Amino acid sequence: MKKIVLASNNPGKLAELKAMFAPLGLELVSQAELGLPEAEEPFRTFVENALAKARQASRLSGLPALADDAGLCVDAFGGLPGVDTAFYATRFGYTKGDDNNVKALLEQMAHLTDPTERRAALVSTLVAVRSDKDPEPLIASGRVAGQIAPAPVGDNGFGFDPVMYIPEFGKTFAQLPVEVKNANSHRGKAARRMIELMREQWLPAA
Repeated sequence: MKKIVLASNNPGKLAELKAMFAPLGLELVSQAELGLPEAEEPFRTFVENALAKARQASRLSGLPALADDAGLCVDAFGGLPGVDTAFYATRFGYTKGDDNNVKALLEQMAHLTDPTERRAALVSTLVAVRSDKDPEPLIASGRVAGQIAPAPVGDNGFGFDPVMYIPEFGKTFAQLPVEVKNANSHRGKAARRMIELMREQWLPAA
């Protein structure tokens, strides 16, 4: 197994995951490169949506597939937007997009001035399947807790990285060098666990 399709059209995710999975010698290709459509994501948990995306990408491509479902979980909002993170801005009359998501989030949290009220976590769940009928999908999750900054800071990263302040670094994810972010991010944590699982369960038999 040398090639695996990434069930995402997000160039930021593709770039991050390509770098993270490079040590395995696997070539990640996005479903967009193969002309595959995005899967529907009707479920309320990250793992169910990631599995749906991975199974569709594998079925349509004939390749093993990897899917990532990730989102922002804000304590003050009861864990939302969660699986609806990508469409968060559309709830408030904005068009879909990272910048508008950040704008809408900051507007909704403007009245919360105490840092403890601005606690949030970025969550990533990776699911990998050997085929669309794989009865034993590999599942790995990663989570990073922090606070929502009052304004975007930093030019690296994408999504909510410019407002995700990480206390242990004293910076937002978007202020960190790429290699530092990848080593400590929710997606980085999930990817390291997924690589362990692939080595244990897939690669010896490949």
